[in-house]
Formats: sequence, C-alpha cells, structure tokens
Amino acid sequence: MDAAVLPQYVGGIQLCGSDNSSGYVKVSGKRFISKGIADDNGFFRKGYCNFKPYQLHIVRTSTSHTSMPDQAAISTPPNTTNNSRKTSGEAALILIRHGESLWNEKNLFTGCVDVPLTKRGVDEAIEAGKRISNIPVDVIYTSSLIRAQMTAMLAMTQHRRQKVPIIIHKESEQARAWTRVYSEDTKKQSIPVITSWQLNERMYGELQGLNKQETAERYGKEQVHEWRRSFDIPPPSGESLEMCSERAVAYFREHIEPHLQSGTNVMVAAHGNSLRSIIMYLDKLTSQEVIGLELSTGIPLLYIYKDGKFIKRGSPVGPTEAGVYAYTNDNQC
Repeated sequence: MDAAVLPQYVGGIQLCGSDNSSGYVKVSGKRFISKGIADDNGFFRKGYCNFKPYQLHIVRTSTSHTSMPDQAAISTPPNTTNNSRKTSGEAALILIRHGESLWNEKNLFTGCVDVPLTKRGVDEAIEAGKRISNIPVDVIYTSSLIRAQMTAMLAMTQHRRQKVPIIIHKESEQARAWTRVYSEDTKKQSIPVITSWQLNERMYGELQGLNKQETAERYGKEQVHEWRRSFDIPPPSGESLEMCSERAVAYFREHIEPHLQSGTNVMVAAHGNSLRSIIMYLDKLTSQEVIGLELSTGIPLLYIYKDGKFIKRGSPVGPTEAGVYAYTNDNQC
C-alpha cells in the first residue's frame, strides 16, 4: 500500500478470542454478531476475529474508484458463472436492515405495506452511515419499499467519498430517457441505486396492519409465534420465511453476487426477513438456525467476498455504541 494514501485508523486494536466456531456469540439462546472497525483500504476488527484464541486479523480490500456505470451495465450484471468464481481482488458486501418504521413504533405487522421511517429510524440510518463511512461502496441495492430506500440514502450522506446515490429508473423507456445523466463528471460522483421487490420484507398477508399484541390475544401466542418464527408456515394469505428466502436468495445470486465476483463493492439495504434469508445463504445456516437469527434495525453487517467465499466481519464500529450487535427484541417485521 502506498504510504501516501495510508489512512489513519480509528479506535484501538484489541486481541480477542472465542471457542465458538459458528461465527456468532450465543447468549441466552439468542444469536449475536460481533462488530469491528473498518477503514477505506482495509478492515481492522475490534472484538471480532476468526474465533480462534487471541488472534488478530487484518483483511485488505482495494480502494474503490468506480464511477457510476450506465443503466444498461447495471441492468446486466457481470457475466460470471457458479463454476467460474474468480474475482478481481476482494469486494465488500454491506447488509443493513432499515431503520425503525412508523409501524415498528406502533407495534403493527408491516410486511409489504410501504411506510416510512420514524425520527428514531432516521437517526439509526445516519448512525449506520457513520459506521460504514470508510468502506467503499460502488453500487446499492434496496427493496422497493420506502423505509429501505430512506435508510440507504440517509446512510450515504455520511460516507467519506460524498458520492450522491441516484435511483435507477428502468420501468419504461421513457423513465430511462428522462432520468439519464449526461455529465460524465457527475456520473463519477454518483452511486447507482437499484430497487427490487424481491428484496422486500416477507408479505404478512392478513396480518398486515394488525397490532401484534392484539393478534396474539385473538389467535393465541403460540399460533402467532408459529406464523412469525417458523421457517415454512405462512400466516393467512401470506409468505413463510421459506417463500421469502426463495425470491430474495435467487435475486441475490443472479444480480448481486456477480458484482461481488467482479470486485464491485455492494451495499444492500433491505428488511429483517429478506436479509435473514440472504445471511442464511452466505453463512450456510440451516432452517432451524436462521429462525433464531435476529437483526437490529439500522445496524450494518460487513462481509468480504474473496476467492469465491463470503467472510463474515461483523458490524463496523460506530462512534457512540459499544458491545455486541444483531440482537433485537421480537419487533421484527
């Protein structure tokens, strides 16, 4: 690395150890994901290592100077196959569950209903942006729902490179033409944002808009818990986690993974269940393991794609909070 561009690292370097080979810390039967420290050219992790006693690892990734590609390039991911997974270096993958929504706050089943963030959700998105401000981002994927899009946009306001996220509209030829950017200089200072319904929260069917506590009183706590926490049992007229996983993982493999294989750094802002589905694929979790996985609102999770493998790096450290991440209460949807 050129000494002239060597950044100043934030925080300290700490030895850590664990005998848990799963990559998670388990507390009271829940799963937790540790966090780390990230910089623009490499990743120093504090409180997170390869779960061998007292080891410190430094993972390098190339600095991103990618300018905003044309819409046609985004619509067609790099041509890679499962049998040819050689990458051009390493790539970062950032996963962020959206900040708290207005229906999270009201304890309502949200699912695919399109509601915005609360003030707390806005603050969570900004805090998430601070955590990833030195990690390169070349392209952003979000769901079609406003709470995920708000989270991505607000997070990028904190990024060190100060590039502007621009939603790519490709729903019609007119939309493509009317949103075209003609300045090459402006393109270089922009990041494309691709929206997809396949990354939406799982559809909660007839539960959407109902109060969670009142629903439990009406149908019984065990029945509601089964709808919410089983892998293959959907709520009435809704999706199971298995059904959500089928669409989310298929989209990830077809559209997002090829970018990572070509060395492009990707951020995905989505939802509790669509991200749990993707993490199930990345970490090779079983259906029983994934139903115990919790994701906090507004907490970024970092993976490094290298040599055809996804390497878990926990959550980049933030300026205010300390401790273990990815545990939340049962307010998941």
